[in-house]
Amino acid sequence: MSGVGPVEPGEGTRAWDTHDTHDTHDGHGTYGAHDADGSRPHGPPRAHLAALYARHRRAALVLVTTAALLAGGGYLYATRPQQPPPPPPPYPAQVVEMAYLGGESTPAGAPPRSFSFAVRMTVESGPPVTVTRVTQPYAGLALVSAPRTPFRTRTGSPRKVTITMHVTECGEVPKDAGLPFLEVTLRNTRAIQAQSFILGPRYARHLSHAVQVACSNESR
Repeated sequence: MSGVGPVEPGEGTRAWDTHDTHDTHDGHGTYGAHDADGSRPHGPPRAHLAALYARHRRAALVLVTTAALLAGGGYLYATRPQQPPPPPPPYPAQVVEMAYLGGESTPAGAPPRSFSFAVRMTVESGPPVTVTRVTQPYAGLALVSAPRTPFRTRTGSPRKVTITMHVTECGEVPKDAGLPFLEVTLRNTRAIQAQSFILGPRYARHLSHAVQVACSNESR
């Protein structure tokens, strides 16, 4: 019959040509896509899918293992035993000893009414100690040291220090000193301290005798 063309698809319908795939029932209430000849379309091989899955699984395992190692290392670092800080060095007055050695010859060029004696300075432990000043308590006496201040003494290396005193005013010096001492200013990396060293009865007798001799010579 002329004038009759192909039936147009109606609303809600789908046009198919002979090359489209057709839905077929699989007998289990589902439909699958089939080629025109009734066979299923060819998808990726299962071996290829398995290789992709294995690669992704290995990458995921590497990431998880790395994260676990990093977390474990951070935990070990945070919980490692803490080393206690080193103890501070001792105060200089705690480690310095002064001992009276005896009388010394007065150096040439010393002023009249001068006398000399020697002491031994020992640093028992810790860093080196510097002597920045040596004085004594009597207003009528002046002194100098050899070596001159400041000087340094190390642990295990005792230093001999010669003290020369000069009587500047006989009326300001006791004729019989009971417990004379030296005032020594000490410095190390911990602190600066002034320490009084009582040098014992031998030094007391030496000082009293030297002052008496110096002042008796002045009165003549």
